[in-house]
Amino acid sequence: QVQLVESGGGSVQAGGSLRLSCAASGRIYGPYSMGWFRQAPGQEREGVAAMAGGGDTTYADSVKGRFTISRDNAKNTLTLHMNSLKPEDTAMYYCAAVRTAGAPLSPAYAYWGQGTQVTVSS
Repeated sequence: QVQLVESGGGSVQAGGSLRLSCAASGRIYGPYSMGWFRQAPGQEREGVAAMAGGGDTTYADSVKGRFTISRDNAKNTLTLHMNSLKPEDTAMYYCAAVRTAGAPLSPAYAYWGQGTQVTVSS
C-alpha cells in the first residue's frame, strides 16, 4: 500500500512563494508518475503539475512559468515550488501517484494524499 503525505501549505500574500512537499512510503512497481492536483471549494479537482519517473514534466497553463515540480526518486519525495502566487491559486493541494510511463494531469491517479491547504490573499 502506498501512502502519500503532503506538507508545506499555508497562507501568503499575492506575489509570495510556497513550497509543497510530498513524502511517499510503500512501493509502486514499474514506472510511475507523481503529480500535484488542487481543488478549490465548489470546483472540480484539476491537475497542476506532474512528473514522470524519467523526468518529463507537464504543467497546467495557469501555472506555467510560476510553479516548478521536482522529485527525488531515491528518497520518494515530490516537491512543488510555487512562485508569484495569485489569489486564484487558493485551494487544497493534493499529491498523487499512479503507475504509468507518462506525466498525465488527469485526476485518474491511484494513490492520493490527504491534502494541504494553500491560501493566497490579495
